[in-house]
Amino acid sequence: MADRPAPVTVVGIGADGWAGLTDAARAELTGAQVLIGAERQLDLLPPSCHGRRVTWPSPLRPAVPGLLAAHTGSSVAVLASGDPMFYGIGRALTEVLGADRLRVLPHPSSVSYACARIGWPAEDTETVTLVGRPTARLAAALHDGRRVLVLSADAGTPAEVAALLREQGFGPSRIRVLEQLGGPGEDCLEGTADHWPHPPRDPLNIVAVDCRRAPGALRLGAVPGLPDDAYAHDGQLTKRHVRAATLGVLAPAPGELLWDIGGGSGSIAIEWMRTHPSCRAITVERDPERAARITRNAARLGVPALRVVTGAAPGALNELPVPDAVFIGGGLTAPGLLDTCWDALPPGGRLVANTVTLESEALLAEAHRRHGGELARLAVAHAVPVGGFTGWRQAMPVTQWSVHKPPTGPAPHSGDTHR
Repeated sequence: MADRPAPVTVVGIGADGWAGLTDAARAELTGAQVLIGAERQLDLLPPSCHGRRVTWPSPLRPAVPGLLAAHTGSSVAVLASGDPMFYGIGRALTEVLGADRLRVLPHPSSVSYACARIGWPAEDTETVTLVGRPTARLAAALHDGRRVLVLSADAGTPAEVAALLREQGFGPSRIRVLEQLGGPGEDCLEGTADHWPHPPRDPLNIVAVDCRRAPGALRLGAVPGLPDDAYAHDGQLTKRHVRAATLGVLAPAPGELLWDIGGGSGSIAIEWMRTHPSCRAITVERDPERAARITRNAARLGVPALRVVTGAAPGALNELPVPDAVFIGGGLTAPGLLDTCWDALPPGGRLVANTVTLESEALLAEAHRRHGGELARLAVAHAVPVGGFTGWRQAMPVTQWSVHKPPTGPAPHSGDTHR
């Protein structure tokens, strides 16, 4: 049997460079035949590191397998910023090589340094990375009184963060930008989002945000049932109380994928994704104008990764990855839609469908007869003026069918399999 390839060593390095490394990390770097890292990281190494120096190409992630394969048979050390397994290259390397072929020597992360500098308990501080990700994803982490650390993509990130905070009604938030943490050039800039005075400076920075909501700004909670005013819509919106009840039955869990069919304003998919950063959703909407509006709503509410498919179901569902749950909010009378969604679900998957019409209600009653589950009627009334008095105005009742597909066998992983 051929010898197994030598493990790849990943060494975390900080702004303090060689001086901040342990003896074990220095020994790995000195003895490696190939040294892979960003140019600024490789420049931190002394001449005693004789290995061939290879700079990561851009984009980095697709290049990892080929670059490692090109140096099979050589001892390889990869340089990473701080802790390689915390939003670092360690994840990509593990996916390519497997954990058994990776040796990781971590350094304190920028988050650890930042919490130490400003006195924030790390366990009470939320971290959001904007490295290779849109600034809009920060919006989901903004709550009055919360502390958020933002991993910056470059020198322009602090100003982008300040602009987003203003747009989201968090202009009074205190911002501190910590540069070159742990190194000789360490510095801290301070201001508020409303009055951010600093031009872009060092690209190696992390942004600390003390979240403060401006008086009168719309308050968005952490659970489903956001105010209807949080959404731009043309009337096609699952209203707040029904939306909260629907998400409760859909029961999102970390890492799960939702199909939201008949997206309308995208509210169900958006609030599914807001329940946990790893939740994923695909919304299918046949109207291009509504589809574009869903994209804008998702970005404004902090889940820009929502995938929007413009097309009519069931045809538009053919190439989608297997869902953990399906919500049908529109188009129930389309021939074959219910059966297509049922067939797409893995064992143990959930399906929820809402309707306000008698024709669609009949379809749900028949589906309930065949597959079981639960039929419910959701009725909401709001107090409104009636002359000089107050009375109840009843919204159209919503019929809801919810069902779990029987667990007849192992479920395929939602991220790996297509219909």
